[in-house]
Amino acid sequence: MTVATPITFEIKSANFPLVALLLKSTDLAALAREMTQRFGDIPDFFDQDALVIDLSPLQKEHAADIDFPALVDLLGSYRLVPIAVKGGNPAQMAAARQAGLVPGNDAHLLTPRPAAASAEQPHEPQQMHAAPLGALVIDKPLRSGQQIYARGRDLVVLAMVNAGAEVIADGHIHVYAPLRGRAIAGARGNTEARIFALALEAELLSIAGIYRTSENPLPPEVAGRPTQVRLVNDHEGEKLVMTAMS
Repeated sequence: MTVATPITFEIKSANFPLVALLLKSTDLAALAREMTQRFGDIPDFFDQDALVIDLSPLQKEHAADIDFPALVDLLGSYRLVPIAVKGGNPAQMAAARQAGLVPGNDAHLLTPRPAAASAEQPHEPQQMHAAPLGALVIDKPLRSGQQIYARGRDLVVLAMVNAGAEVIADGHIHVYAPLRGRAIAGARGNTEARIFALALEAELLSIAGIYRTSENPLPPEVAGRPTQVRLVNDHEGEKLVMTAMS
């Protein structure tokens, strides 16, 4: 029998960008509280992003049941679109399929790469990874309570970030003025993101979820001075390293 080549369609392999949720608890009320704390004031952090739910931490046979329909609704309220699940035990995977999720055990989570230089080598040249979009440029001072988020790109601020203001970027953050508020770079896990400030006086600094608050005073060699902040991973674990720039 001769089979004609279809003229109306083709089937091809494709790669699809996903974000992953590593689920560590079946307590959806606690998850909802923490999601609100993390993303409640950043309504555009997600934009209908496809999501795989990783159940690896909940693989124990006697783990509590997961209410997948409620979990899908919760994630959907943050503009996430759960489409797949991976890493669960057979009962969990079966319940996920009943909720319309497909098995996604072939999805591989990206492993964060530590910064190339150690804390003892602050002046070694680094390769800078550009964000996929042009930087978002802000040329007005940010007052207390204001928040700017550069989704998928770098953020450049040409005026003061006052105490109580917050600047967030998926890439690098450059502040060509005093930085007195909160700066969160690599908001989606980019461990190579950096923070640059003309005068570092920040209330909070964070890169890829590793943070330092004003409860720990800035080192005198960088306080109020032009400074670069980056994330390194050494024998002590991940930490923020601040280097004065001349």
